[in-house]
Amino acid sequence: MTNPIRFQRVLLKVSGEALMGSQGFGIDVAVADRIAGDIAEARKLGVEVSVVIGGGNIFRGVAVASKGGDRVTGDHMGMLATVINALALRTSLTKLGVDTVVLSAIPMPEICESFSQRAALSHAGAGRVVIFAGGTGNPFFTTDSAAALRAAEMGAEALFKGTQVDGIYSEDPKKNPHAERYDQLTHDEVLQRGLAVMDVAAVALTRENRIPIVVFSIHQAGGFADILRGEGRATFVSD
Repeated sequence: MTNPIRFQRVLLKVSGEALMGSQGFGIDVAVADRIAGDIAEARKLGVEVSVVIGGGNIFRGVAVASKGGDRVTGDHMGMLATVINALALRTSLTKLGVDTVVLSAIPMPEICESFSQRAALSHAGAGRVVIFAGGTGNPFFTTDSAAALRAAEMGAEALFKGTQVDGIYSEDPKKNPHAERYDQLTHDEVLQRGLAVMDVAAVALTRENRIPIVVFSIHQAGGFADILRGEGRATFVSD
């Protein structure tokens, strides 16, 4: 009997904004619990899951730079916000009995482990969900770039990008209800058309490493597992 699961090892990118829910700031625990439930469901399918989480619900480094502040300091503050979110998501997963570890690109041993590829692969091989915090550890790189980098380092078969909508559109469908939705694109088409699904560095890195990007709605409960089963609604970016 063939395995119906489309991918066996994936990386899930979750934006910090997704954790806000209907709040204007911070973490909605109910939303964190629901996302954790989606990850737990994927684990029950036998899929190895790692996660990169953003920090935009708490702080954005570019906001400092836009007001004349120091971008490097701002980005460091944003990296700390991702650690907060990672710890919150780990708490939600732990409540569900899912063995989870947070690895930070910025050493803070009293709070979580430091990132190394060797440690990440070891934890994943032991059946743990690995949450990557601290972005890449470098300023001027987004958490999209961190997701692409960690996906390559983990040998992920796909990078799942949970967004506010159910795929990639020609324009923001919330602003233009007539925007065209795409079911399938290549990495080059995303870059050439300037489709703002991930930053250029992230798309280029996934293209070079032949990692498909799967864009879906993070707000659809069970949507993550549905796509892994070959169901659900998403846009696939692949060459």
